[in-house]
Amino acid sequence: MRLDDEAESQNVEDRRGGGFGGGGFPIGGKSIGIGTIVIALAASYFFGIDPSLIFQGASVIQGQPQQAPQSQAHRPPATDQLTVFTRKVLGNTERTWEHIFETDLNRRYAPPTLVLFSGATPTACGTGQSAMGPFYCPGDQKVYIDLAFYDELRKRFGASGDFAQAYVIAHEIGHHVQNLLGVSAKVDAARRRMGEAQANQLSVRMELQADCLAGVWAATAQKANQALLEAGDVEEGLKAAAAIGDDRLQRQAQGYVVPEAFTHGTSEQRVRWLRQGLTTGDIRKCDTFAAKKL
Repeated sequence: MRLDDEAESQNVEDRRGGGFGGGGFPIGGKSIGIGTIVIALAASYFFGIDPSLIFQGASVIQGQPQQAPQSQAHRPPATDQLTVFTRKVLGNTERTWEHIFETDLNRRYAPPTLVLFSGATPTACGTGQSAMGPFYCPGDQKVYIDLAFYDELRKRFGASGDFAQAYVIAHEIGHHVQNLLGVSAKVDAARRRMGEAQANQLSVRMELQADCLAGVWAATAQKANQALLEAGDVEEGLKAAAAIGDDRLQRQAQGYVVPEAFTHGTSEQRVRWLRQGLTTGDIRKCDTFAAKKL
């Protein structure tokens, strides 16, 4: 990706070094270390829901908000490569979605805040931890990410490249778009009336739509700036989508696949819907809820 001319987003909150902790994750008086978290949990970095509930066996159930501190230490923006990259990608998503909302939806886009943290941090959706990977919290409309996840994306999932990293951010922004459009609230309400298997199927459709929206962002951004994506970038994104399919993660974690437990979609489905957004650039083509075939 060529981001040299891209302006950095100012909607970034840097909590790194804030001292919230990070050695273990307290649940019910006990602490769960990062080393005890199974590989399947890594898939949660694409959830737009309360990540703490994963440890309680739930996938997408919103509990009572746990408010984050109202004040954070102000510090100059970090200038390391990954931080600057993240701020530039976020800035591009802001400008791109502002354009899409105005031209296609006749609405105003309200950008989220991206929180950089390490170890663990409080959110309106409960306590977020680095081991969960990047996630979006609809309660405070913030995207949370520990930049160390990029190394895990490359080493653990074999998904390298700057566009693979941008796809991670864009997917979470896709969840923010769903929240702004009321999709998240409808899905949460419907899930509460369903059994686990049906609720999981609905979660899959929501996650695949976020993949498609990530593709719409990239296609629209490329149309505005033909030099943005370079040769091989799209393939990096598609490889990242394939790497975190439910079937592949389950097979890596336990040696077999349980389709009823899918919450994000198979590798094939994730690639298909990301490509759908990339090739059409049309938000109206991302209606996974009406699709007969995922």
